[in-house]
Order: sequence, then structure tokens, then C-alpha cells
Amino acid sequence: MNGRHDEGPHEHDRGLSYDLPVLARRRMIRLMAGASLIPLVGCTTEEKTTASPSSSSTSSSSSASSADCAEIPEETAGPFPGDGSNGVNVLKESGVVRSDITKSFGDSAGGTAEGVPLTITLTVVDAASGCGTPKRGAAVYVWHCDRDGAYSLYSEGVTEENYLRGVQETDEKGQVTFTSIFPGCYSGRWPHVHFEVYGSLADATAATSITNTSQLAFPEDVCDAVYATDGYGDSVRNLSSLSLEDDGIFSDGHERQLATMTGSAGDGYTAALTVPV
Repeated sequence: MNGRHDEGPHEHDRGLSYDLPVLARRRMIRLMAGASLIPLVGCTTEEKTTASPSSSSTSSSSSASSADCAEIPEETAGPFPGDGSNGVNVLKESGVVRSDITKSFGDSAGGTAEGVPLTITLTVVDAASGCGTPKRGAAVYVWHCDRDGAYSLYSEGVTEENYLRGVQETDEKGQVTFTSIFPGCYSGRWPHVHFEVYGSLADATAATSITNTSQLAFPEDVCDAVYATDGYGDSVRNLSSLSLEDDGIFSDGHERQLATMTGSAGDGYTAALTVPV
């Protein structure tokens, strides 16, 4: 498992410096394997595609063929994981196992995260079997910022909240589904969702034995459509200075982490990603 540092809303310079060893190690692994380090060509801030209200993005397929199967890239969990690695641990709290993560639970302030509806569906598969075998009975913990770029438990104003965090056990298809909101874009980072994979629900709720830590990225056309709606004003400005190719996490290859999107900004989106472990 990687070191846990990420460039958050207020600490992105500190996080990136901590992330560089992670990125260097990943690049070295790719060199040793003979893989190309040239990232896929995607949209940039100079070449944006505006999504229509009823459009669906197919920037990335969420399925992996057995001939092109590799574990999900390992990434930093960032400074705001809430998994006990930096003092705050939401995983051991009653109520963290849930599919709807839009509201806080337990003794927290009881707030609700507002924004464009987002359904997150992750399909965990066995990389050793060529990505053809679902990992039933595994567990996934997801977390991300709200539309203002703030992380519950950590960011000023939401330290008493624990929304946009939750755990689910994978079903017979290896899937977990979370009901959430589309995250905002904060300074220094491309819009993303963090997740950790555990061997079992018991491991997840004990905050132990993480098998994989990674991040899901969103296509630019979808980000543009969402950020044109009310409440995402800061995200428009922040996204304009970013690209997937320049992001400190996704710049060395994002094709395995770019979600397949369906839906619209008016009705909400579904983000789907296959996660080989």
C-alpha cells in the first residue's frame, strides 16, 4: 500500500511533494515491463467538448478484456482518508456501511451534501484470472470532496460531518453501488473519487489489510456540464487551469481510472469503473 498523501483543497503543494515517490515508482514499474509511458490523448482545457443535457460520455470502457488485464493503478489515499491512518477513523463507526453517502450519520452534525446526483458503481474483479472473475465478498470504501471542494471530517466548516464516505460489500457480480453527488474541482487536482479495496467487509470495518488504494477520474465533458449548474462556481475556475495530462496523479496514465459516464447534469450521472485487484 502506498504512502497516504494527496494534494487537498488547502494542501495540494505538500501532498504533491509526498506523491512524487509514488509516481516515480509507478513509472519505473512500467519501464521494466516495457510499457509505454505516453498517456492517452484526451480533452484539454484548450479543447473542451460541451456535453448536451442528454449526452452520455464513453471516454473510457469500464470493462477489461482478459488480454488487457492489469491491477488498478495504485495511488495515494491523500491527507483526508478518514481510515485511521492519520488519526481520524470513520470506518469503525456504526453506520459507515451504507449505499447512500450523501448524508452524515451517527453523532455528526447531520448535514447533507448538495450537488448534481451521482451514482458510483465499481466492479471488483480478479486480475490474476484475466479480469473475468468477480471478487464476491470483498469490500470497498469510497470518499470524495463536496461541491465546494471540502472533505468531511477535515475541512473547515465540515469537521463535524462525515458525509460522502461509505463502505459496501461486493455482491455476486463483484459490484458496489453508492448514491452520492458529483464532487467539485478544487485547486490543483482533477475531479476524482478516492477508494480503497479490502478483502472482506470485516477487514474494512476494522480498518485493516487494505489490498488496493486508487482513484477514479471523470471525463472533462461531464465535468463541464456539471460545473455549469448552480453551486459549482469555483469549480469552473479551478478546472480551467487543469488537464488530466497535467494532473499530479493521473498524468502518467489514466486510461484504467477514467470512469464510463451515463446520464445528464439535469437528471444526474452514473460513473462506472472496473477495478482489477
